[in-house]
Amino acid sequence: METQDYANALPAKRRHKSLSQGLVESISNNIKNGILKPGEKLPTESAIMTLYDVSRTVVREAISHLQAAGLVQTRHGIGTFILEPSQAASTGMLREAIVTVRDVLDILELRISLETEAAWLAASRRTEEQAVALGKALEDILANKTEENASVNADVRFHLLIAQSTGNRYFVDILSNLGTTIIPRARLKSAMLTLEGSNSNNSGTSYLERVNREHEDIYLAIQRKDPEAARAAMRTHLSNSRERLRQAQQRIEAPTA
Repeated sequence: METQDYANALPAKRRHKSLSQGLVESISNNIKNGILKPGEKLPTESAIMTLYDVSRTVVREAISHLQAAGLVQTRHGIGTFILEPSQAASTGMLREAIVTVRDVLDILELRISLETEAAWLAASRRTEEQAVALGKALEDILANKTEENASVNADVRFHLLIAQSTGNRYFVDILSNLGTTIIPRARLKSAMLTLEGSNSNNSGTSYLERVNREHEDIYLAIQRKDPEAARAAMRTHLSNSRERLRQAQQRIEAPTA
């Protein structure tokens, strides 16, 4: 397809949105309108950077969002391809099956085994560009303490970037299929997940502060290329998430007085 078709589809009000959101919206619209067809390969990162006048980090963030939405699939070393409608629907089947707190607890058990090794590999293999992108995702997590949806989206991107940094596309495929369901607070409010429960006036904030420190520990280990520390930090983060969610479940299921 002609590059001009991509440019024409760029939202006119992009200046009011983040660059990555604008790019996601543009590519999503191209897919919905048939400009980008199933099986077609997206232009290279460099081509998209030139076309939209954005950085490589913005392009990678946008592609991470599109992967999480089940619209595209990246094949390591080959490129990013538009999914067939049936494929895009199937990638959502697993996340749609995750409807209860117990489901999320079970997914966290899976993630502990999966993502601890992903963190180890990411610390061993990550590129400088991937470290920068991961740092930007962490900044977005820290900057959105009071905006639940924005914080969740940044959190998903953070974990997807770690998966991408492994150089193994299957880590990315599995996490992309789960979407935002990998983040407990996408199902429950932060205040419900805090260990202090209703005894804390700022429980939601204190919960996010703990989660943010855990993310920082993961990032710093990957940034300094310390695989064992990255593995330990990820295990601590996900184990803590599971415990917070388990306690939240107990509060939800506790009989009222």
